[in-house]
Amino acid sequence: MTTLARRFALFAFTAWATITVNFMLPRMMPGDPIQLLIGKLQGRVTPEMIASIKAQFGQGLDQPILNQYGNYLSQLAHGDLGTSITLSAPVGDVLFSQLWWTIGLIGAAAVISFLIGTTLGALFGWTRGSRSDAAIPVATFLQSVPYYFLGTVLLMLFAGSLHWFPLMGAYDPSLTPGWNWEYISSVLRYAELPIASIVLCSLAGWMLGMRNMMVTTMSEDFVLMAVAKGLPRRRVMWHAARNAVLPSIANLALTIGLLVSGSLLVEQIFNYPGVGNLLVNAVGNQDYPLLQGIFLLITFTVLGANLLADLLYFVLDPRTRTATVN
Repeated sequence: MTTLARRFALFAFTAWATITVNFMLPRMMPGDPIQLLIGKLQGRVTPEMIASIKAQFGQGLDQPILNQYGNYLSQLAHGDLGTSITLSAPVGDVLFSQLWWTIGLIGAAAVISFLIGTTLGALFGWTRGSRSDAAIPVATFLQSVPYYFLGTVLLMLFAGSLHWFPLMGAYDPSLTPGWNWEYISSVLRYAELPIASIVLCSLAGWMLGMRNMMVTTMSEDFVLMAVAKGLPRRRVMWHAARNAVLPSIANLALTIGLLVSGSLLVEQIFNYPGVGNLLVNAVGNQDYPLLQGIFLLITFTVLGANLLADLLYFVLDPRTRTATVN
C-alpha cells in the first residue's frame, strides 16, 4: 500500500467515525429528541419540517438502529443536514450563507501569517546571531497573547478611539450586497482589523518554528556542500528554506483547526458574520440540528486541511515519493 493510499484510507476512516459520532449524539439525549425539536418550533412547524427532522434522525427513533443509520447516511449523501430550529431553514442553506465569511476570514489570515511568518523565519534563521535575534522576544510575547484580548485591544484603539477602521460588522450597512467594487471594497475594509488580530497572534508561531528549523537545516551536509561549491548565497538559502519549511506545511493543517476556534471569538468581538457566530447562537438556542451541521463542517474542514498538507508534503519532499512501496 502506498503512502498516499494510507493517507486516504485514514481520511475515510476518520470521516466515517465523525459521521457516526454525529449520528449517535442526539440519540444519547434524554427523552425523545424529535418531539423536543418539534416542540421548540412553537407552532411554526410544517409537514416538510417534520419530515426533515425525522430524516435527520433516520426516519424516526422507533426503527431499528441500523435502519436509522442507513437512512441517516442516505440523507447526508443527498446533502440533507436537517432543519434549523431557530431559523426554520435547512441547515445546509444556513451554513452555506455563513461559510464564505469564515472562509474569507480564516483563509486570508492563514495565508498571510504563513507566508510572512515563514519568510521572516527563514531570513532570521539565515542571519542568526545578528540584530534580527532581537525579534525573538517580541515574537514570543505575541505568540502568548490570546485572540480575544488582542482583538479587543485593536478594536478599542484603532476603531473606537482613532477611528482608522470600521467598528463592527462585515460591510457598510447602507450598501446592497452585490458583485460591485463599492461593496467588495467595503467588505475588504471591514475585514482588515479582524484579520490583523488573527495574523498578529499566529504570525509568531510560524516565524519561530521556521527560524528554528532553518538553524537546524543550515548544519546539514547538503547546505555545507552548496556553500563549499561556491553557490550564490541566495540559492543556498532557497535550498535550505525549501527543506526547512516542510514541518511548517505539515503543521498548517493543525493551525487551521486552531484558527477555526480563534475565529469564533474574533467574530463575536467584531460582530462579524460566520460559522463561529452561528455556533454561539446555536448553543444558546439549543439548536441541535444546526450544532450537528457545524460540527460536521468544522471536522471535515480540519480533515481536508490535513489531507491537503499530506499531499503538499508528498509533492515537496522527494523522500516520501521514494518510500511509497512497502
